[in-house]
Amino acid sequence: MAQSALIPIYTTKGDAEAFLQYPYLFNRNGDWIGFVTPMREVYSVLGDFVGTLTNDPRIIRKRATSTLKPRLSPPPQPGRVYPPATVPLPRLMAELSHSVIDVLQEAPERLHTVDSGEQRQDLD
Repeated sequence: MAQSALIPIYTTKGDAEAFLQYPYLFNRNGDWIGFVTPMREVYSVLGDFVGTLTNDPRIIRKRATSTLKPRLSPPPQPGRVYPPATVPLPRLMAELSHSVIDVLQEAPERLHTVDSGEQRQDLD
């Protein structure tokens, strides 16, 4: 089965900080950091809601979230990918309102690898 192309996910500043190979999200090193649902909702490798994938493409979320989405079971862990050395320049990004944040720029810790992050299982 042929693998689909890696789609760069940008920050508002125009940096490619993640890559989407649906449904998986990877960081610039090619490590798995999350997944995207068919409704364009972005979740961490632990299944915690992170934000929404826009058409730009970038990942945004409301600054204050009063309703928490339930944790989802993540898909099986994918293999490592090898992001390209160069990526196309992003489209001109629209300004975000004050009530919305760019996750990859302002809260990148929400998308961490399986072996890191605040809520990972401690090794006893």
